Formats: sequence, structure tokens, C-alpha cells
Amino acid sequence: MNVDLTAFYQISNALAEHYDSMYYVDIETGQFVEFVSSKLISDYKHKNSGKNFFSLTRKIIKDIVHPEDVEKILQIHDKESVLSCLSQKKSYSFPIRLLINKKIVHVRHVLIKCEDKEHVLFCIENIESEYQEKIEQKKTLLSAERMARQDELTGVKNKNAFAEHSKMIDKKIMSGKVNLKFAIVICDINNLKYMNDTRGHSFGDEAIKTTSRMICDVFKHSPVFRIGGDEFVVFLSNQDYENRDSLLQTLKEHSNDNKRTRTGPVVACGMSDYEEDKDKEVIDVFKRADALMYENKNMIKGLLSSAKGAKKIIQNTTPITPERKIILDGLFGSLLTVAGGGYVYLDDMKYDFSRWAISLVNDFGLENVYMYAAEKVWEKYIHPDDLSRYKEIIGKILSGTDEVPSLEYRVRKPDGKYILVTFRGFVLNDIYGNPDYFGGVIIPK
Repeated sequence: MNVDLTAFYQISNALAEHYDSMYYVDIETGQFVEFVSSKLISDYKHKNSGKNFFSLTRKIIKDIVHPEDVEKILQIHDKESVLSCLSQKKSYSFPIRLLINKKIVHVRHVLIKCEDKEHVLFCIENIESEYQEKIEQKKTLLSAERMARQDELTGVKNKNAFAEHSKMIDKKIMSGKVNLKFAIVICDINNLKYMNDTRGHSFGDEAIKTTSRMICDVFKHSPVFRIGGDEFVVFLSNQDYENRDSLLQTLKEHSNDNKRTRTGPVVACGMSDYEEDKDKEVIDVFKRADALMYENKNMIKGLLSSAKGAKKIIQNTTPITPERKIILDGLFGSLLTVAGGGYVYLDDMKYDFSRWAISLVNDFGLENVYMYAAEKVWEKYIHPDDLSRYKEIIGKILSGTDEVPSLEYRVRKPDGKYILVTFRGFVLNDIYGNPDYFGGVIIPK
């Protein structure tokens, strides 16, 4: 084969950096000349020039090409196949994997038809770095897609994921899929707004994360979605669906324990099953579960209101028993020890009988350290402009608010002057979760 040396070097210089290997082949005779010497296959390649390019190349393909790609490259390494590939275009390429020293290297096999239409350039382009870059891009894309469907605060699925999951279930419903079984549980955190307002959003965020963990721990085999600030949705299927009633009861028991001990969030929840003859979309099931959740929320508040009502019926009608008075004195002493200053008081809510710090009685001229219906007595000392806010906070504490709010208000001393104080109140519940003792610390500013 006659080769113009000037053209040879021009082509070599132009393509040396682009391709790892390149052969100039006479398509009719199979004669070839190596333009670019391969570093990848230096231990396997045949001589720099010669005859029978196709037959020589086929002999080493099985040694350097990944077994799964051997058949693909053998199909192209004959005269007829090359002419067929290049009949409609000037170049043709496809990716293959080489196996060099037991390590996979990704390359692109490129065929280029020369201007004389009698010769073809057989090239190998090392694309390992390009391949790894695409892998990283794919990982980044998958990560971004996952983040777009993940709630940043809790790690569970977010509102976008809920919408996608609902659409998928809707398609199954519309297709008439029989024996489609699932249920939806909706959970709502009690008093989240109040937590944010009184303790800050960081405290509220912790309550959200704790709630998320509690729900996930109960429904271990179902997707959990946070679709609002204080609202979670669970799609129950398979194992969780079969055990849905007992699992929901477990969640409610956890919530009741938290309410009773004031050690975690109180969650209202409702559950509804998919009814094949009734429901046309997921939203139909969702609405029923949502309504049941609000019923549960009202029931929780109703129980607390009943406890408050029971206290009002008993107060001032039944004297405190000696046993209860001993308990009150013991709790008061403990409170006085840990309060670290300020005026302390504690009320037995069953009998509306309270004990007040001697310093508070002396400084404000109260009747005694022991009093029935002391709440009404104390309200007479509060500045009229602050009284409604004071009653609002007391009402929220007694209604079972999970948080311990603080309040600043003005209170009158015997000389008629008002001083500013900070109040911190709390409730101690009985074993049934009902308010039993109400106490507080009043600190002068």
C-alpha cells in the first residue's frame, strides 16, 4: 500500500491526542498502517503495518475485549460489515469495554471513511474519564431527584412524593385493578403553632422530628410522607395493612403516654381503608381519614376539658383529705428546692386547694400559705390590662398544652404599686393522663 508520508504525519499529529489507537486500512485488500500507537493494548497489538487486518485483529479481540462485548465487535470486523456501516455516513462508532490487566476500561470504537472511499480509519478512543463523569452526573441527578421528594427536616418523603404516589395509586384504581388493598393514616401534631410561638421554631422542629420517628417506628413497612408543617400521611399496604388496627392503637398509646408524662408530642390520628365500590381516587380515602383525625383531635381536647370540668364541680365542696395535703406539702417542698428563687405555689386541682410560698404571702399581703380557690384571689392582684392574657395562658396550660409557656404581667403590691413579674406554669398529670396538680414560679423582674 502506497502512503503519502506527508499526509501520514499530518493525520498522526492531528489525531494522536484524540485517539489512543488508529489504523489506516485499505478496505479492499486489508493492508494497514498504524498511525497512532496504542498505550492501552501495547501488549496485545499486532505489527505496525501489514496485510490481512481483519483476520489479525479478530485473533486478539477475545484477549482484550470484555467477554460480554466480544460478539458485538466481531460482527463489525469484516469487510462487508464495515462497508454496510459506512454506506450512509462517513463515520460510525459504538462503546465497548476492554479488559486490560483484569481491569475494565471503557473505550469508543470509531470507524471513519476516508475521502478516497477506499480506506477506513479504525480508531479506539479512551472514554474512561468520560464514563466516570457520566456516572457521577447520574448519581448527582438521582440525589437531586431524591432530595426533591424528601422532607429536609425529617428525612421522610415530602408533599411532592405524596402527590406522585397518589397518582400511581389513582392509575391502579382507574385501571380497574381488583383486590387493591391499602389504607391511609393521617397524623397531626397537637399545639405545634403554640410550641413555635412560645418556645421557638427550633423546639417545634424537634417535636416534628420526634413525631416522624414515632410514626416510622410504628409503621415500619409503609411509606411515610410529611405533607405540611404538622401533618403526616402513611400509605398502609401488605403487612402494615393487615395489622393496621393494632398498629394504629399502638400509635395512639404512644401519644397518650406522651400526654400523660409530658415527655413527647401528642398526635391526633385517623385511618380509613380504600373501598373498591366507593372510592374513585386516593383523595376519597384521604378525606375520610382526615375527618377521623379531626374527630380524634376533638376527643383528646374533650377529655382534657372534661378533666377541667370535674375539677370545677369538686372544688369548694369537698375539703382536702389529710393524705392529699401531705402529698401537696411534699411536692411543694420539692418544687421550692428546685425553683432556684422566685415565688412558688402549687394547687391540688382535685380539691382546688393550694399552698403558697411564705415570701409571696408576706410581700403581697395574701391571707395564708394555704387557700381554697386561690386562683380567684390572685387574679385580683393582676393589672386589669394583663388579666385576659394571664387567663389565656392559664387556660392553655390546663387544656393540656404540651409546652410550658412563660408570661410577663404586672401584679399589685400592698402599697398599690405594680411590679413586673415573669410567670412559668406547669401541670402534673395523674396515671390516667388527667391534670392533677397545677403549679408555678413567679419571678420579679
